[in-house]
Amino acid sequence: MQLQVRTVLNAIQRFPGFVFNDVRFQRHRDGRPRQIEITIEPHRSSPAKCSRCLNPAPGYDRLPQRPWLFVPLWGIVTWFLYAARRVNCPVHGVVIEHVPWSEGKRPVTIAMMCFLSRWARRLSWRETARAFHTSWECVYRSLEWFVQWGLAHRRLEGVESIGVDEIHWGKSKRADKFLTVIYQIDPDCRRLLWVGKRRTQATLRRGLAALGEDVVKGLRFVCSDMWRPYLNVIAAKAGQALHVLDRFHITSHLNQALDKVRRAESGRLRARGSAQAERLTNMRWKLLRRTSRVRGSARRQLGRLLRTRLETARAWGLKDLFEHFWTYKSLRCASDFLDYWTWRALRSRIEPMKKVARMLRSHQPLLMNWFKAKGEISGGAVEGLNNKIRVVTRRSYGFRTYEAMEIALYHTLGRLPEPDVLSHKFC
Repeated sequence: MQLQVRTVLNAIQRFPGFVFNDVRFQRHRDGRPRQIEITIEPHRSSPAKCSRCLNPAPGYDRLPQRPWLFVPLWGIVTWFLYAARRVNCPVHGVVIEHVPWSEGKRPVTIAMMCFLSRWARRLSWRETARAFHTSWECVYRSLEWFVQWGLAHRRLEGVESIGVDEIHWGKSKRADKFLTVIYQIDPDCRRLLWVGKRRTQATLRRGLAALGEDVVKGLRFVCSDMWRPYLNVIAAKAGQALHVLDRFHITSHLNQALDKVRRAESGRLRARGSAQAERLTNMRWKLLRRTSRVRGSARRQLGRLLRTRLETARAWGLKDLFEHFWTYKSLRCASDFLDYWTWRALRSRIEPMKKVARMLRSHQPLLMNWFKAKGEISGGAVEGLNNKIRVVTRRSYGFRTYEAMEIALYHTLGRLPEPDVLSHKFC
């Protein structure tokens, strides 16, 4: 068995300057497998290297033998055992030698950190730790190293379109429970580029600075919602890019206004004891859906409601009318339609719809950019990535710290490069 394990290790995890000297198989008292211990020794003809400059240096002394956790073999916990040497480097003085299977003082091999990181994409961190007989802290530290290595080696070339959005995490509504996220939303690459605390101008400035001036100046499209701090920073830092407002958020504002009208009117009718209140019962989702998606008895109920003189029916008519805005091909026709729609909404005497009309009128130039960029950029990619963030937080049952949340997002959505543990390109 010892010869077989050493042969496999030399074939896939060969470390220049080191040899696998001994392999021991430990059992529990009842005969069950306990662990595999693999002893490593330095090669006689290979001098030790300084861990900082990687240059050969004369030996100084040797430390006691210590273990490093390795990838489990046949599902059995496996350890590397090695007594590290200290060298007297002419530049850095007395330091520990370079150990190619580990980095720094970590008690886990790089191969094991990559192994745990790949499995943590499929399982929760706790399940990953249980499956491979380690601790949650070990999985967390492995992911932390994996993400740091990936961020240091990723290449931000060819980024032409980004999406900026905020997302809430945690239970409270405090300012530090909101994240500012920047995505790359090019058709051939959609990934998380940066994430930061809060949703302020300073946060977005830090994010754009982290991407680099070359990336920001090379942007063609920027997609965001109508959050004023984001609009100010994008105009100042990426003014050459075509700023497109997200269609999803505009539709969301219209739906929220319609639902507010329905709730207020339903309360007034019930207070008066009017029979018309029954027409608004269980109508929330029927009103918020697109007309083409309401069928059968729900469509008949909606039709009966729209034939009344209720405010909800008139608000729904305004919301449904606005859907034609996105079908225009001509920029001039779309602008004329927006002027007509806002005029109708402002004369409707429905305050929530009037508020949306004033908002759209104040952002009209940015709304027109949607037609200039039609077919090349879509805010749907941003919402899709936001959905994945919610899945990550739901699968983890909530992160206690922002640092853990940040690592999970980069690890899952960042599409970071991975170190090649077989060729030791991580060294």
